[in-house]
Amino acid sequence: MWKIKNITIKNQVVVAPMAGISNPAYLKICEQMGASLAFSELISAEAIVRENKKTFDMLKGIDELNIPVGIQLFGSNPKSMARAAKIITEKYHVALIDINMGCPVPKVAIKNEAGSALLKNPIKVKEIVTAVVNAVDCAVSVKIRSGWDEEHINAIEIAKICEEAGASLITVHARTRKQGYSGKADWQIIKQVKNAVNIPVIGNGDVTSATKASEMLDQTNCDAIMIGRALIGNPWLISECVNYLENKTIINKPTSKEKLAMLLKHFNILKQEKSEKQALLEIRPFALSYIKGLPKNKEYKNLICATKTVD
Repeated sequence: MWKIKNITIKNQVVVAPMAGISNPAYLKICEQMGASLAFSELISAEAIVRENKKTFDMLKGIDELNIPVGIQLFGSNPKSMARAAKIITEKYHVALIDINMGCPVPKVAIKNEAGSALLKNPIKVKEIVTAVVNAVDCAVSVKIRSGWDEEHINAIEIAKICEEAGASLITVHARTRKQGYSGKADWQIIKQVKNAVNIPVIGNGDVTSATKASEMLDQTNCDAIMIGRALIGNPWLISECVNYLENKTIINKPTSKEKLAMLLKHFNILKQEKSEKQALLEIRPFALSYIKGLPKNKEYKNLICATKTVD
């Protein structure tokens, strides 16, 4: 167990915020698999302030989760970020407001000067974190990258600024914005940030197995590990990591029947929160991952992508 401010986290396995993936239905599956903390997909602060219905629909069902949840906000205007954070904490029962300073996608990082673009502007980093911390009573966390590119590795500087501004947690994705999701994550950056601040640090990047999770903790001394893309279609990885970190034993991989049962379970949860059309669209990336490696998966992949009804 470890703590973020006054929140007790039961284990060291955390679910990453992923755009188009980390909806409440997906987080519910992750909770059932043993995750101790989870983060929502990216939520636009400007959209929240403008009371955009589609954006609020993205959070439908978030209050039904029984583990601590962080809502990840992105934006570049300190006032809008603070206002959005306040609206969310008044509307939903959330443990954390998480500020995105790591998204490398051009429409976020370049068009809106948000996400990982904030790493280039330490003054604005301080303004945003300060504004959000002052606007809410819950803990505030910040997700960063190691830097904009290899010539501008500044995770330690940014982490210190965030801590001074009142952040209670830092998550470090140990890749630069230039790397995106390619190349190898440099776990030494996580270690350096952990040594530089006095608040908890979560390590993110290249945790694809239970043994990798253990290696990251050993090499960086971070407080917890965050798993992102490796969980898509494989939520069992959470259980594997929790079990290995606590007992040093490897549990069995899921069978084909278990994978298909989980796909249907996931879809049924999604169906309760979305329209039929939306549920069918949102299950696709998960479905294609769940059936990966199964017999006739190419045939089923085409059927899944073409289907227009629940039946």
